[in-house]
Amino acid sequence: MPEGLRSVSIVGIGQIPVRKASSASLREMGVQALQLAMESARVERVNALFVGNMLADDLQGQKHLATLIASAAGMRGIEALQVEAATATGAAALRMAYFAVASGEARLAVALGVEKMSGGGATQALAKALDAETETPTGATLLGMNARLMQLYMDKYNVPVEAFNDFSLNAHANARTNPYALFKDREVTSEMISASRVVDAPLRLFDASPVCDGAAAVVLTRTSEARAYTDQPVTILSSSVATDWFRVADRADPLHLYAAARSSHDAFRKANIHRNDISLFEVHDAFSIMSCLALEAVGFAEPGQGWRLAAEGVIARDGSLPLSTLGGLKARGHPVGATAIYQTCEIVQQLMGRAGPNQVPNARLAMLLSLGGAASTGLTHLFGV
Repeated sequence: MPEGLRSVSIVGIGQIPVRKASSASLREMGVQALQLAMESARVERVNALFVGNMLADDLQGQKHLATLIASAAGMRGIEALQVEAATATGAAALRMAYFAVASGEARLAVALGVEKMSGGGATQALAKALDAETETPTGATLLGMNARLMQLYMDKYNVPVEAFNDFSLNAHANARTNPYALFKDREVTSEMISASRVVDAPLRLFDASPVCDGAAAVVLTRTSEARAYTDQPVTILSSSVATDWFRVADRADPLHLYAAARSSHDAFRKANIHRNDISLFEVHDAFSIMSCLALEAVGFAEPGQGWRLAAEGVIARDGSLPLSTLGGLKARGHPVGATAIYQTCEIVQQLMGRAGPNQVPNARLAMLLSLGGAASTGLTHLFGV
């Protein structure tokens, strides 16, 4: 814990089911998740609301979303600010809520993520996370950028595309028993993954997370007061952020996620935790290649070996490093601004021992890694009980 900051704990969570296309409006989804989290914490009002959303301006024509949701929820007068960090937006909202409480500015703060990606235009809007002067004019997209990284990895380490199947298999197996997951009750086999259509070579359909709608929220307060709200508070042990060169083309080694490595190592240092202490890892598995590269960046695997952790069952719920324990971005869904908040809710469930059939045995410490854009931003949070 950095000097001068109070310890912060999560005392309430709220999630709505991820949908391919929700019938609810953006504000309705946000208010619902907010109210569920506040009911979970048994509070009627908070001091601050930080809303993570990336795409509302492009897809719904809506700015000033945090104040809109605060107003719709009947919370006039509170601090309400929108936060954005591309595909790491939810983690940025969590970090701001954490600092609001840790600094003493707020006694109760909510980090809310909400995104409505259905209706078309999401791919083009997501591409705005790339360089608008030199990348997007050439037709570059996040999908295409990850496809190139995957091909580079396969060529450099002589790895076949099938080596990535186990990341998707693990995520879908875990999502089957998550009631909030987009792909709950859907059985996926390795044969299905191998036979799925190529969306941007070598990326196949099952190597990429889906376009979807969702909202989730968490309530934070001082650890010294947390048990007044819940008998099982989960403490945020550290929060860290780092950046890489914005363009992948400017990086000496495009396959090294520098921002992920730097933010995770800084988070470990702040919390005095070794990576081998981690009970479960909620990784930014928007693409199979990102799961692989993240494992290597954090130090769980050597360069060129991250895929082996999936192939050998290390990332399974009964493995030594469970990944995407309730489906991850791939199978729970990736409603961008809400994604890291869903992951935070899932971490709270795991550490409280309330993840049902998805429960990781003896879960004590958890890691959340979020990546913004083409991994140009890395946000790491560590949690414990």
